[in-house]
Amino acid sequence: MSTSQPEASRRPSDDRATPDRLLHAAPASEPSPEDLVLASGKDITPETLAWAQRKLASEGQAALDKLLP
Repeated sequence: MSTSQPEASRRPSDDRATPDRLLHAAPASEPSPEDLVLASGKDITPETLAWAQRKLASEGQAALDKLLP
């Protein structure tokens, strides 16, 4: 019977968090009303598009950032 440690325990411990720049990708353009509606989990309708347009006009990119992790 072997008493060696599993291979995973021989690797150096790396408990550091992944930097945000590797976790998040910025969109190539400003978010569209459709992006905001879909991120909110709602269906795309004239009413939700109007809501998204108002949110984007008042909050800009932050409107989408608030919805996404």
